[in-house]
Amino acid sequence: MNLIGEKISYKPDEQFHLNDVSFNFKKGNLYTILGRTLSGKTTLLKTIAGLLNPDQGSISFEEKDFIKIPVWERNVAMVYQQFINYPHLNVYENITFPLEQRKLSPEQIKKDVDEALKTVGLVGFENRKIQELSGGQQQRVALARSLAKKAKILLLDEPLVNLDYKLREQLREEFKRIFSEGLSQDTILIYSTTDPQEVMELNGEVIVLDEGKVLQKGPAKEIFENPSNLKVAEISNDPPMNVLKGSKNSKNLNFENISLEIPNHFKNLEDRDYNFGIRASEIKLDENGEEFEIELAEISGSETLLHLKRGNSKIIALIEEVMNFKIHEKVKINFNANKFYAFGEDEKLVSSPYGGTNG
Repeated sequence: MNLIGEKISYKPDEQFHLNDVSFNFKKGNLYTILGRTLSGKTTLLKTIAGLLNPDQGSISFEEKDFIKIPVWERNVAMVYQQFINYPHLNVYENITFPLEQRKLSPEQIKKDVDEALKTVGLVGFENRKIQELSGGQQQRVALARSLAKKAKILLLDEPLVNLDYKLREQLREEFKRIFSEGLSQDTILIYSTTDPQEVMELNGEVIVLDEGKVLQKGPAKEIFENPSNLKVAEISNDPPMNVLKGSKNSKNLNFENISLEIPNHFKNLEDRDYNFGIRASEIKLDENGEEFEIELAEISGSETLLHLKRGNSKIIALIEEVMNFKIHEKVKINFNANKFYAFGEDEKLVSSPYGGTNG
């Protein structure tokens, strides 16, 4: 049976933490909650886990009113962004602890723990103390404990956020394998993140949350290619999609005294003002391009992020190599107009390079 939430709202203060949120999660599937910090992701997971009670709305699971079921009776496991383990216990004892509370036989406990250790790649670490483990290994212990529990609902609340960049990359790859190989078809997996790259790599169904409200639902690819509005376009890209206020006439696209040839997917657009969207990766250095001023040059791994300004417009260009620049230096760039998005003055999607519209 599905996990179904209908019109859930939670407002503990003057701000909504959840605002009319609905969902229908099916067994055997992965769902990702994407949103910025304080968007309501953790609140939603805690509501499903029973750690918070909503002010309005309902949650049902296996045709039962889930809100009325006490926390300890819900078959739910949760992995937090902090490394929550029992410091006085070794790895094996950390994983067995919740199983012992359920009065399982020693044989069943050993079988479930061995299986979980194998899934997360910690075979041979059974007797290690938690303090002897790296951050990534500690988070794997927490995940193994949740997997061994064989919960019907597995919640992961930004599990990679406190790890360094390289470890995040490594565990992201491992999580893809674990989620495809190590989960029962009876399990619903709900994974929250601020990172659009995690969403694309995990490749499940996505809910985009902002200020407690659902902005868009759909497959990861659809969210990336056809964001329903400017806010979704910003949230689902890192760095956020650049926005340029401009207009289209019968001959060109125009913004900041720059004219570009109209791309094919804009040919049928009305001649009027738009918010044009372009990803940082679709802006290239070009000595024959348009001049912008550098406000900041930021090296990120093997890439350089250029924060640029021209007139009233500020944009970010992603250069796929490490380069040195000076602040206030002038550079010339070119825009790939075939990858432009058009959003209306109401900020809703009008046209995308992938054929999507919001109408």
